[in-house]
Amino acid sequence: MEPPAAEDVKVPVLHIVVVGFHHKRGCQVEFSYPPLLPDEGHDSNLTPEEWRYLPFLALPDGAHNYQEDTVYFHLPPLTGDMKCVYGVSCYRQIEAKALKVRQADVTRETVQKSVCVLSRVPLYGLLQAKLQLITHAYFEEKDFSQISILQELYDHMNGSLRGSTLEGSQVYLGLSPRDLILHFQHKVLIIFKLILLEKKVLFYVSPVNTLVGALMTVLSLFPGMIEHGLVDSSHYKPRSSVSEELSLVESFSGAEEFVSVSVTDLASTALELVGEDTGQRAPESLSSGNSTEGDNHLLKPPSHTSPESSESDWETLDPSVLEEAGAKEAIEGKETGSELPDTFDSQPGTPITVQPQAVTGQGGVTQGLVSGLEEDQYGLPLAVFTKGYLCLPYMALQQHHLLSDVTVRGFVAGATNILFRQQRHLSDAIVDVEEARIHIQDPELRKILSLTTADLRFADYLVKHVTENRDDVFLDGTGWEGGDEWIRAQFTLYLHSLLSSAIQQDNERLLADYGAPFVAAWKITHNYRVWHSNKHPAMTAITPGHPFQGQYSVTDMKLRLSHSVQNSERGKKIGNAMMTTSRSVVQTGKAVGQSVGGALTSAKSAMSSWFSTLAPPAAVTPPASPEAATEVEP
Repeated sequence: MEPPAAEDVKVPVLHIVVVGFHHKRGCQVEFSYPPLLPDEGHDSNLTPEEWRYLPFLALPDGAHNYQEDTVYFHLPPLTGDMKCVYGVSCYRQIEAKALKVRQADVTRETVQKSVCVLSRVPLYGLLQAKLQLITHAYFEEKDFSQISILQELYDHMNGSLRGSTLEGSQVYLGLSPRDLILHFQHKVLIIFKLILLEKKVLFYVSPVNTLVGALMTVLSLFPGMIEHGLVDSSHYKPRSSVSEELSLVESFSGAEEFVSVSVTDLASTALELVGEDTGQRAPESLSSGNSTEGDNHLLKPPSHTSPESSESDWETLDPSVLEEAGAKEAIEGKETGSELPDTFDSQPGTPITVQPQAVTGQGGVTQGLVSGLEEDQYGLPLAVFTKGYLCLPYMALQQHHLLSDVTVRGFVAGATNILFRQQRHLSDAIVDVEEARIHIQDPELRKILSLTTADLRFADYLVKHVTENRDDVFLDGTGWEGGDEWIRAQFTLYLHSLLSSAIQQDNERLLADYGAPFVAAWKITHNYRVWHSNKHPAMTAITPGHPFQGQYSVTDMKLRLSHSVQNSERGKKIGNAMMTTSRSVVQTGKAVGQSVGGALTSAKSAMSSWFSTLAPPAAVTPPASPEAATEVEP
């Protein structure tokens, strides 16, 4: 029986693919059902040009160091009517001597293979659960020519997933915000803001399963992002020829107006073209409209092009493009939001803790007029991963050029190869998952991301609720307060409140709790402008203002002091000075002499220097640190 043509039938699962490691040719496709290319057989090693990185994504770098692993990855669409292709791959290795049928090309002591599912639906955890069972059974056969089980997997998955809706219980399977909060604590909010700003964010850790789990869990905090917000997140083209890349640079003046481009990337790419023999193919047009030279007036020049900063000065859309829509919304704001409650009337020391309510009566999602995404009545998910902003849960070394691609305005990507981490100038922020650290080189970006007092209250509220019940073996992760869905509800409330505050008149006091520099940077991003250009009637029901707004108190001072001591360089110096003091007191006993005096002087000096850098209670962000710290400070 001939397999169905996956591109003609709207089946959830497109292909089942087996990728192996050949001792001469490296990673290659060994089997695909249905065939990746219609004119080829099941055992063809060829892949579509757009999917040439498939073997390296399914069989990741350093896979030989692990007995088994799981990879999530994204592939670009093959045709114009397709969207992002979601890949889940289960890797295993087995000793060659254990095989019942040993083929001629098996020359090493171990055999490494991955079984991969290419799907239209972002059900990562569900696909992984099914795929792990089949991969285990496939390897237990000890005869990789037995492919009937893979064909049955294709039929079973399409039968069980056909017509299924993208519900949270299925989409978020295997993604635990509780574990994320326990590991990163308040830094989760910093990563959340980084993605809202559409910065170049690189996650780094090994093995891949830990990497993709952390990255996708962060994205699950954005309402509707995994379900409907990633359909345009993998629109890129692999490298092809130098001539095509030159033509791309020459034709850049006609670029689509929504695409933001880093000028430093333009310069670096021009240098690469001089010395490299291989280039990059020009990407598909990111817009259905026709662009002309007259569109150049819509692009603003950057403020500076200093190579010392890792923050990209992106050219962005001129506000006049959306002037008409903004004017209409301003009129509506006067009618519905003319009277705002006082946001600073709470009792000192009593943060406002708003409990998010269950969303009811929203109806279904509708096609966004501007974003092209399926949106709810609040205009979510935000159009973050569109127009050249990529989401690549795992990046192979062969995709390294995408970090400096002129058509890529930003990315949220994961990598296990140390080369990605070493080239920090290609990313705005590097998230070290294992150490729970965020490395940011640009001091201006660190100031923008500095958490306000209200943000610290919000983060502390999450951490306390998550840690209180962590030892409950019966309700761990399944209860409401402190559970996974509860955490997602808190971030939904945070984002709803931020959006509601942004559209109010005279909203400076409302937005100050989110950080004035952050809000100013966010309002020039593509996702905010797309959201602001459309009407969202349901936002009138959202109370504006930070969920944890309120006056500064002694409790807030303790909270900021605690976070600063734990996460800033000066805080660590204070801790070392205090340890020195304690040691000296113990050693000298009653003989309080020069050693103790010197230690006390050291502690006093460190404490005085550190307190001088703390912001006053009314300030939104602390002043820039004179020393070049590589980790973001709260």
